[in-house]
Parts: sequence; structure tokens; C-alpha cells
Amino acid sequence: MIGLARSARAKRFMQGSRAGSFLARKYVAGQAPADAVSVAGELLSRDGIRSSLFYLGEYADSAQRVTESVAAKLAVAAALGRTVLDVHVSVDPTQIGQSLDPAMAGGNARRIAEAVWQAAGGRPGAHCAMLDMEDASVVDATIALHDGLKREGLPVALTLQAYLRRTGGDLRRQIAAGSRVRLVKGAFVGAAGVAYTSQREIKASYRRLAGLMLAPEARAGGFYPILATHDDALHAFAIETARRNGWRPGEYEFEMLLGVRMAAARDLARRGERVRLYLPFGRDWWPYAVRRIGENPRNALLLARSLVG
Repeated sequence: MIGLARSARAKRFMQGSRAGSFLARKYVAGQAPADAVSVAGELLSRDGIRSSLFYLGEYADSAQRVTESVAAKLAVAAALGRTVLDVHVSVDPTQIGQSLDPAMAGGNARRIAEAVWQAAGGRPGAHCAMLDMEDASVVDATIALHDGLKREGLPVALTLQAYLRRTGGDLRRQIAAGSRVRLVKGAFVGAAGVAYTSQREIKASYRRLAGLMLAPEARAGGFYPILATHDDALHAFAIETARRNGWRPGEYEFEMLLGVRMAAARDLARRGERVRLYLPFGRDWWPYAVRRIGENPRNALLLARSLVG
């Protein structure tokens, strides 16, 4: 699946044919900012589920691609500001220039965070520019980018990855600062010295870190936990820990991916939990969608049927 995600030939074929259209419909909220905002509005009105909008495209290798990504994020922030939805925009640092020029990435991140602040206009909501975490080579740069914007008082949040051994220390510092953090398991592979390498270890790390995020001290310090997982056992653990430590629904949230375990997301929302879906949009949807297939191989059968049907 990684090979298919990186194949220019496969991408051209799938994005230019009907064969892969079911993937786009399942995992992607359209091509334009207006499409994504429309899907986000439907989710909130129908299911009470919030959204974080993400323009597809990562590891930008040219200034032109960086400019395109930044423009899309600014446009979707402005579009969200004209609704009752959270102005919540996810940002990959490599999308906005981190691999080309860190100073460029810093300036672009500031522009996006300022656009979120302006679009929100002071109204209630969980508004932020959410910095996604990519591979281990950009962890320090991403944390520094987040911390700088936070010191400026801009609405910004940070993603941390449970598979990295360093995350406990990183998380403790963010809790002490009263940050907003999204915890994910992590989609990358690292050496045993810097990363947990088995699913059992990664799940145990996630559980420990979730416990820190939902500790009474974190709540007292104004920290905002975001538990990004599709694991029912981790959902149950987080809810039980939150209740025991005095957290109320709405003081933390769960995040999941559009098209992945939607019934579980709706069930959590019906139970009064705050749920947010990661909503990708854009033309370059094949690499993202095929990675979702890799994470859930049962969907490979749907892909095969679409190719021969």
C-alpha cells in the first residue's frame, strides 16, 4: 500500500478514473474548501460531530506547492468563519515549507493561525490551527513552531505520537504549559532505541500518555486533551479515567478519521462525548486514501471490485 501511495502511475490512473471514486467518497470530503465545509456542516447538524479540515498534500517539494497548500488552508479557514462550525484547520509543517525553508514554514504557520483567529471572531468553539506530527526528523521543529505561536497568543494545537519513546517528556511539558494536544499512535516506523516497535508496546504507551492527559493536574492547569484513536478499549479507558478525575464531556474530545469506524464515532457522540473527524479535502486524494486501505485491508476487496466492475 505504501508503494501504491507513492506510485505516480497509480495516482494518475485512480484519480482520473471512476475506479477509485468510492475511495474518494469514503475517505475524502470533496476537492474544494466549500465541499469540505459542506460535509462538516452535515456532520454537525446530523450527528453532532465536529470536524478538523485538512488540505491534502504533504512533503511539498516546491514553492508552488507550498503556496497552493497555504492558500487552501486560508480559504477553508475563511469559509468556516462564515458558519457556526469550529474554525479548526489541520496543518502538516512539510506542506507549508518546513522541508524547503523553516523560516518560510514559520511565517506560513503564523498566517494560518492568524486567519483562524480572525475567522473565529471571538465566538465560542474549539478553534485552532492543529499542527500535525510527521516523521521523527521534524518533531523538534514542529514542537518549536507550536510553542512559538502559542507564546504569541495564537490559537494553535499540537499532535504528539505514542510510538515515540520521547513523547512522555514532550507531553509533560505541554501539560505544564496548558496546551491543546492531540495524541495519535503514529503512522511511522522508528528504530527500537527511539520508538516502540510492536502494537502491544504502542498501545501501552498510548494508555499511559492518555492517563497523563486526563490527570487532575492537567485539568487544573487548563490543558485540553484530544484522544485520536479508533480503539474501543482506549475510548472506554479514557472515559472512565476522565470521570474518575473530574473531567466532564466537552472538556476533552475524541478524534477519528472520516470514513473509518463511523458507527463508533456516532455512538460516542450519542453518549454525549465530544467527537471530531479529520476531514481531508483536495484533488490529490490517492496517497491518503490508499493508506487508509493499508490500515484496514478488508477495504482492499472494495478496491479490487471497483477495478474490475
